[in-house]
Amino acid sequence: MSGRIPRQFIDDLLVRIDIVDLIDSRVPLKKSGSNFTARCPFHAEKTPSFSVNRGKQIYHCFGCGASGNAIGFLMEFNHLGFVEAVEDLAAFAGVDVPRELVDNEPGLPDKKNVSHVYDVLAGVAGFYAEQLRGNAEGRVAVDYLKARGVSGEVARDFLLGYAPSKWDALVARFGQADLVEAGMLVVKDDGKVYDRFRGRLMFPIRDRRKRVIGFGGRVLDSSLPKYLNSPETVVFSKSKELYGIYELLERNSKPERILVVEGYMDVIALAQFGIFNAVAALGTATSKMQIDLLFRFTSELVFCFDGDNAGRQAAWKATEAALPCLRDGRQIKIMLLPQGQDPDSLLRTENLSAFTERIRSAQVLSDYFFQNIAGLSDLSTVEGRSQLLAAAKPALEKVPAGFFREMMFARLQELTATRIAVDVVENQTRLKSKFGVGKVAQSPRVSLARKVIALLLQHPNFAGLVEKDGVVLDELSFAGVELLRDVLRRIALEKPENSAILLESYRETSQEKAIKALAGLELDVPVGGEEAEFCGALKQLCKQAKEAMLNGLIEKESREGLVFEEKEMLRKLLRDKT
Repeated sequence: MSGRIPRQFIDDLLVRIDIVDLIDSRVPLKKSGSNFTARCPFHAEKTPSFSVNRGKQIYHCFGCGASGNAIGFLMEFNHLGFVEAVEDLAAFAGVDVPRELVDNEPGLPDKKNVSHVYDVLAGVAGFYAEQLRGNAEGRVAVDYLKARGVSGEVARDFLLGYAPSKWDALVARFGQADLVEAGMLVVKDDGKVYDRFRGRLMFPIRDRRKRVIGFGGRVLDSSLPKYLNSPETVVFSKSKELYGIYELLERNSKPERILVVEGYMDVIALAQFGIFNAVAALGTATSKMQIDLLFRFTSELVFCFDGDNAGRQAAWKATEAALPCLRDGRQIKIMLLPQGQDPDSLLRTENLSAFTERIRSAQVLSDYFFQNIAGLSDLSTVEGRSQLLAAAKPALEKVPAGFFREMMFARLQELTATRIAVDVVENQTRLKSKFGVGKVAQSPRVSLARKVIALLLQHPNFAGLVEKDGVVLDELSFAGVELLRDVLRRIALEKPENSAILLESYRETSQEKAIKALAGLELDVPVGGEEAEFCGALKQLCKQAKEAMLNGLIEKESREGLVFEEKEMLRKLLRDKT
């Protein structure tokens, strides 16, 4: 955030935007008392537990715990990064996002240049699309697409194009320096340049915001390489992006599952048959970053790879990359196609119904993992079981703590007939507590400290009441006092106009999670009675803290005596009490 978008602009934007209007434009809200409610867009529920407060400018779900301000909502709802969410919020408000005129942080590209690269790539994509439809040379690409059964509608939806075979087709139309920065030209040692893509069917790669970030190109003859991708640029990183992600999310922002396939044409072919939930890695092995990205939109991934050696190797690499991503509630399946088949040929050989059934019945990752890793070992021998243990244990230790990790290690113990001396799962009691297993639901009691902090977050103007009542928190000690002091310091420094701005100041801090939970805490305080509730709770909290300190000092005095400062504090506390 720092050095990129001025903080004052973000605060002003949060004041300008009404979070009720923003959320209502995406999730229809109903008035309910002083709040607006809806069924939560972040988890499945039958009765509304999602609440939006106009006065505080924050939202909170009492079902799943999601909470935040307008920026946080856009980040979660539209799966955006922070900067993207601010830009979208500014667009909603009808204002431009200013940029601070400071030197770039090391390793970060200039934002102005980045925006220009997006413009250049969009122009190139448009040029390639023109060449596909309006250039006689592009006919060979059209014939190829027709032979593959790709309709004009699908070609249009994926913005397919054609790169002419000329060495300088782009240079003649766009600026050379711009094209080099966008990765569209190859620069020779002598400084001469030529078009990177020539005589190829072009697949524009778009990010989640519809921006063209790179290209993939396929030859239409026997030339090599068969596929060529854009190089890494300031806007394109192969390990972080996926082909087809924009097109998928445009149709369904929360798909039941996502199919991960090997190539561009696999995504196109599946779309032609009405399967729109497929994406492809960009010429590299599926990465952890790509898997984490996909799990932001769905809870189930299906890796669909060819059944040849290359496909099996790709499936195993994807499995290894996926292990650190497998938190409870996430599922991955492996779908290896018959030898010599790809999704397009298999759909034509069988039918859509049979292919869909293959997806549904694909092998779960746990079975695939142990089938492959145990396949090379003779488990009837000590040596074979030892081999399996040595291969599997390091991989499974990458799985995050939880029930899935526990059961994977239990399966390994069963296969090796060995008790594994490793802390494979967090303490069972902690897990039961975390997931509510075996607990009787009770009405949660809110401590005085939590109530005071929650009311302060929800009404930042109450900070003046602390000083007015003569409360000196530096002299007190109780659970939560450091957080309370920090909130008061931030309010004094930031002077936030509402809760949304105060919450924003805690973004990406260690206290962010606790702050968001407290800001959304339901306190059942009558409307108009919040100030009296805050003053009363603060007074009682200070009283309890002083009594605890007094009793502690008296006990210590009788046990071992007090130093001078402690004696002075004891006298003060006794005076205050009388």
